[in-house]
Amino acid sequence: MKRVERMQTGLRLEKRLVKVLKGLAEYLDMPMSELVEGMALHAFEGKAPFSEETRAKIAVLKEVYGLELTAEDSHGLEEG
Repeated sequence: MKRVERMQTGLRLEKRLVKVLKGLAEYLDMPMSELVEGMALHAFEGKAPFSEETRAKIAVLKEVYGLELTAEDSHGLEEG
């Protein structure tokens, strides 16, 4: 394992997205911060971070929390 130094951040994320991430982190039995960290590291290398099974769970969580946003929406979000 590689040693890292973590720092506290002040991220602001869309409310339903946070709920899906929290649910997914719980499902994967990991802290949400480590989930986001892994997603970023995968994205930096152009790799998909989730298996087919995990993506199916994400789809269920999105339905439960009413998250309809997609990657295409990411550059056109407005705070409301």
